[in-house]
Amino acid sequence: MSQWLDVAQKGLSPNNAPRKKVLILGAGIAGLVAAYELKKAGHTPLILEAQNRLGGRILTLRAPFAEGLHAEAGAMRIPQTHDLTLHYCRHFGLTLYPFTMGNPNAYLFLNGKKIRAAQYRAGPELLAHELDDHERSQTVQKMWGETIQEFITLVSTRGERAWDEIVQQYDDYSTREFLEARKWSEGAIELFGLLENQEAEMNFSFIELLREEIGQYYTNLMQIQGGTDRLPYAFYPALQENLRLGAQVTALDQDDLGVTAHFKTAAGRFSETAEYMICTLPFAVLRHIEILKPFTRAKQKAIRQLHYDASTKIFIQCRRRFWEEDENIFGGGTLTDLAIRNLYYPEHGRETGRGVLLASYTWADDAERWASLAPRDRLEQAIENIAQIHPQIIETYEGGASWAWHDDPFAEGAFALFEPGQQTRLYADIIQPEGRIHFAGEHASLAHAWIQGAIESGLRAASEVNALSSH
Repeated sequence: MSQWLDVAQKGLSPNNAPRKKVLILGAGIAGLVAAYELKKAGHTPLILEAQNRLGGRILTLRAPFAEGLHAEAGAMRIPQTHDLTLHYCRHFGLTLYPFTMGNPNAYLFLNGKKIRAAQYRAGPELLAHELDDHERSQTVQKMWGETIQEFITLVSTRGERAWDEIVQQYDDYSTREFLEARKWSEGAIELFGLLENQEAEMNFSFIELLREEIGQYYTNLMQIQGGTDRLPYAFYPALQENLRLGAQVTALDQDDLGVTAHFKTAAGRFSETAEYMICTLPFAVLRHIEILKPFTRAKQKAIRQLHYDASTKIFIQCRRRFWEEDENIFGGGTLTDLAIRNLYYPEHGRETGRGVLLASYTWADDAERWASLAPRDRLEQAIENIAQIHPQIIETYEGGASWAWHDDPFAEGAFALFEPGQQTRLYADIIQPEGRIHFAGEHASLAHAWIQGAIESGLRAASEVNALSSH
């Protein structure tokens, strides 16, 4: 990441090429970063955003919650290893505070049995599945750590070059296939899926999970005071004149002289032309946009085949913070085998006396099942699940909300997630420019689902455009 951190800190490389007008599709974090850096370098960006807000899949909900409360429908945490994200937080003077990931006082609720996380760590046999003898005396987290230690060592000694070797050998493995190859029992695989919240994603790329583990994406996490959307809106003062909101792109065209985006608003149909374009739209959305000068077959294949994962979140406002007052749980999450899967305890809003539980955070098939329910039914069923762990939810419930990213027409999925083999087959074509059109967004990085990946891709695409001479 060092080359991109250098760009973020010092700006795009100065050159003698003419300054350019650049259309940027999407005001998510990738588009905002690209526009911000291009404008600082003297170019003229114009962001076309279909919605009347910034942030894309950074979405902080304040309604329908009480004053002083919010909920993160999208991105909610920042690893301290994500240098690009932390740079822009510092650049704009945003305040960060810890996001508690694991809490020994939180619960594990499996097969109707409720124990504290600390109890499992001290006595793994308390959650005895059908494990092999050598698996019974240790937690699955310890087993996982030992299993991937060879990769951690390889990357720590050889750096980024090690990833080429790892990808060549293991890109075709799903996480399940990798664990089976390492002779894990079915009981241990099941328990790993439950306790690491991976069960719904066991058939996706092992490399995706390994990259997060080696990158320490889930350790030393931070969150933004006031809500994650403070980050995209920090770009607004510098870019407000370069934004056109409520502009839904319907078609793209290009020729030897420039590139055109056709778009619609409630008032009519319009178009904008520029010398270059950076498209940050998710490929799931781009699939429904007419490409008047067709992309290459390789790009079309990448757009068709790139997998986007589902994610659904359900939030419940409680009139008192019973998890803190009654059970001494301050932050962190509880893991279950119930439909809610896992819930997180909010660390903001203590001054209000109330709190918004992230009552359910699910991915893949689990998320699609929740998304099929009506919003009111989601709340009712989540309450039923939580009541098995926290009966206090019944008398403290005040209201709630939910968000299913697969149902969002401007996202059509929560994040890109490679299936086995897709990094090798698709990644180079995902990021390859098509004539005057360049590509960014978390899907155009290898840090899928994270703000860091979106920022990196925005800096890369802006650097590509900045380096081009005008034709």
